[in-house]
Amino acid sequence: MSKISEKIRYVGVNDLKTTAFEGMWPLPFGVSYNSYLVMDEKVALIDTAEVDFAAEYMENVRKELDGRKIDYMVVNHMEPDHSSLMALVREAYPDVRIVGNAKTVPMIRGYQGVTDNIHVVKDGESISLGGSTLTFYMTPMVHWPETMMTYFNEEKTLFSGDAFGCFGAVDGEVTDAGAMLFGSTAAAENTFAAFREEMRRYYSNIVGKYGQTVQSALKKLSGLEISRVCSTHGPVWEKHLPEVVGFYDRLSRYEGEKGVCIVYASMYGNTASAAKALAAELDKRGVEYAIHNLCTENVSYAYRDVFKYDTLIVGSPTYNNDIFPPVYNFMYGVSARLVKNRRFAAFGSFTWAGASVKLLNEMAAKCGFDLVSDGLSFPQAYSPDKCDMSALADRIQ
Repeated sequence: MSKISEKIRYVGVNDLKTTAFEGMWPLPFGVSYNSYLVMDEKVALIDTAEVDFAAEYMENVRKELDGRKIDYMVVNHMEPDHSSLMALVREAYPDVRIVGNAKTVPMIRGYQGVTDNIHVVKDGESISLGGSTLTFYMTPMVHWPETMMTYFNEEKTLFSGDAFGCFGAVDGEVTDAGAMLFGSTAAAENTFAAFREEMRRYYSNIVGKYGQTVQSALKKLSGLEISRVCSTHGPVWEKHLPEVVGFYDRLSRYEGEKGVCIVYASMYGNTASAAKALAAELDKRGVEYAIHNLCTENVSYAYRDVFKYDTLIVGSPTYNNDIFPPVYNFMYGVSARLVKNRRFAAFGSFTWAGASVKLLNEMAAKCGFDLVSDGLSFPQAYSPDKCDMSALADRIQ
């Protein structure tokens, strides 16, 4: 369904071909590239789409315009999955005026080679489409320095860029009154429940380190009356908007739910055995947890659950008197995302000299994590008497 309201049309596309977003993050349910038309006496196009979908996208635009022209092309975010068709749109509609902020201008030139007919807007500035007003709010570092959001005053609609976005192509309706996560077999009671974990994964993978600037944006926009959010990825949020905003607020505050994220990597299976023993102990105690093997699984899912749970337990063997590289890279990513308010413990095997647990504790301390244990470092093969996961589970509970 392309009609969101009498004046707003959806012209985005679903991507079910790309397997890794940004070349890194898995897309088991695809992803959508959302773009919108606001149609009044004048017409504004809000963002575009990814270049591989040019033909489908331009057909969507032409169909909704039905012979009309585009007066304004609003650029909320210059990341190529939302801006790479700008030159093509301008070729089809040569009189279109590009609307962006000052930080957008050099990016438009660098990516699209376009330097003219650009209207630069400042924070709080507006343009009129006749009976409709679009007001622009600068939201830098959510998650690039040029990002802004566009507010359609008369319909209380926020075109939010990547904010409130999620992985997952949208099946059925585009609004959350009936949107479904494409290809998912998991039962969900509503659209937000269906997309929630893919929103968490998108946030933790893409936006995670920008919690402070997300909080600043939420504060800036808190004075607006918003009844609809049109993000660049995922459903249009109306029915479940309070839940979505509350969830995004908690993510950007790094508020974890009660539970444990166990993350490990293992060379010969001994650290893996310890990780599984910890999981078994948590099971006995009824503690909610997730477990991730960094040697076999994309780190995307581990980051998701770091943001989900309030406790992080990390296992690594000692490797060249250091942390095993997959685990070091993971911890570096946790640190780079500025994750805070977490409890932490480490464990791992060694053969002749143990170093990984000590070094993991040091990395966790730099993140400001609360160490619930000095860690469990055990020599050679795993056994319960060398590595008492029961005692660690008691501390976590």
